[in-house]
Amino acid sequence: MSKRKPTKSERSCRPRAAGELVGDVGGQSFRRFGFIQSSIVSRWGEIVGERYARASCPESIKFPTGKKAGGALTLLVDGAHAPLIQHLTPMIVERVNRFFGYVAINRIVFRQGKPPAPASRPQRPQLRPVPKELGDGLREIADPELRACLESLAAQIAASSGPPSIEHEHDDNPIPVINRSH
Repeated sequence: MSKRKPTKSERSCRPRAAGELVGDVGGQSFRRFGFIQSSIVSRWGEIVGERYARASCPESIKFPTGKKAGGALTLLVDGAHAPLIQHLTPMIVERVNRFFGYVAINRIVFRQGKPPAPASRPQRPQLRPVPKELGDGLREIADPELRACLESLAAQIAASSGPPSIEHEHDDNPIPVINRSH
């Protein structure tokens, strides 16, 4: 019997990332537990609204074998809120499908429990009023987030004493000049 030569993809002397070595093994195990897209968990408040996100949390999505549509979303729901969330099932199905961009789920399975508390967003500092001479051009900007950033920058510039300067100490020993003439 002759030994088979390894192909370039099987053997190389270059360092490789762990994800390249593992391949799809991790992805298949995550899919088995329903973690097809983790952003549904992180953006749950945007999908259903902050009010309902405090009372529910997505646990998993299970699809029929070999399909990526018509799945069942499992929600962990606070016991007292379960009847309300159950009445909102059509709205939740519609919003989740809109999030995915296709009919990803067609039913919701409820599991009673205490959902984890959503992470609180850090509070932004209150902005000081912008001086009138800096704010005239900023009022024309349509994007409110960009306008707020620029107003903050303008307020910080107005509060400063001007551009930074390099203070020269009294030079007793100036840098010598080297003449390189041959």
